[in-house]
Amino acid sequence: MFFSIIIPLYNRPQEIDELLYTLTKQTYTRFEVLVIEDGSVQDAKAIVASYADRLDVKYYFKENAGQGFARNYAFERASGDYFIIFDSDILVPADYLEIVSNYLQAHQLDAYGGPDAAHESFTPVQKAISYAMTSPFTTGGIRGNKKHVGQFHPRSFNMGVSRRAWEKVGGFILTRLGEDIEYSIRIHENGFKIGLIPEAKVYHKRRTSFSQFYKQLHFFGRARINIYKHFPKELKLVHFFPAIATVGMIGTFLMNFIYPPLAYMLDFLVLLYFMLIFFHSWSVNKSLKVAFLSIISSFIQLTAYGLGFIQDLFKRVLFSRE
Repeated sequence: MFFSIIIPLYNRPQEIDELLYTLTKQTYTRFEVLVIEDGSVQDAKAIVASYADRLDVKYYFKENAGQGFARNYAFERASGDYFIIFDSDILVPADYLEIVSNYLQAHQLDAYGGPDAAHESFTPVQKAISYAMTSPFTTGGIRGNKKHVGQFHPRSFNMGVSRRAWEKVGGFILTRLGEDIEYSIRIHENGFKIGLIPEAKVYHKRRTSFSQFYKQLHFFGRARINIYKHFPKELKLVHFFPAIATVGMIGTFLMNFIYPPLAYMLDFLVLLYFMLIFFHSWSVNKSLKVAFLSIISSFIQLTAYGLGFIQDLFKRVLFSRE
């Protein structure tokens, strides 16, 4: 199987350098790389060119239109039997393509997704953010594991699509706000098989600060409502959990001024939850600092997503004039 690795890029030259380096270490070598510079001011042309003697890599520059349409641009120029989509902020383990190739030979999948994890080189903040996005005690725990809720939807930081599926379904029709979920729903509705490859993990840096992480998760919350506008049946009860938790924590804070006796019990439950986060992260990351930061990242993960979800729920659904 010949893979086409597709990487949209926007003003992140350092990230693409690190990602391409990990691709030079792949044990499976039948692949090409297409880097699509999506109107960046800080372009990475020279960096990509420096890998020409180690990778079958192609560089394209186009006007900015968003990551979804940048991937479409690459689909039309790719040579592979299977397209693999990566975000630029990941590192790829050396055996990734070998794992994917072996799995696809044993299990016919027209699209797949894989999980993410924290690399040992990540900063404590990045490890804490990774924990919040993968922990069984946050909503991140329903992503990238065998116990996902309903039909599995690959996420574009680590996603594969067969050429056969692309030729029938086409590419992305959204360029942002849940474009990967919308795409996987259409692939599924066209009768193609989608699945998780549990061992095909990547190391996802995500954001490097909590403020950036908040903006990203707020965006994710809004994206869920955008998916609902296209596919109403895809809005599940579990998607309301961060919004419910956010309202609950705001209510708990206010209750301390309104009715302290009830607030004491609610405060205890919140404290118990974050103690659970602390000790579980400590056991996973073997770091007290990361465990403490995981409390902050988990709080942001719930509230930022919840506020973004609530914002567009009211704006685009409850009070929409559409």
